[in-house]
Amino acid sequence: MRALDDIALTLKLGQLHPTAVLNTLIATENEGGLSAVRYLERQLARSNDALREREHPHRALAEIWLNATRAYLLAQTEQQRAV
Repeated sequence: MRALDDIALTLKLGQLHPTAVLNTLIATENEGGLSAVRYLERQLARSNDALREREHPHRALAEIWLNATRAYLLAQTEQQRAV
């Protein structure tokens, strides 16, 4: 999954741009639907716990990714209900 590579790169570099987050989430949904975004959310939750335990210097970025993914899923669910 390309999104996981993009996320890993941002954690490695320690830099994150909001547009990159949104574009990654949109691309993930386009590639595999909301189920792919849900899968990404599960992977982020697991890795976030591991990064916290290891006290990774960029673990805050991992949490931003996780929260953004959850917010994206919520927004998409709300949008589907409205239609």
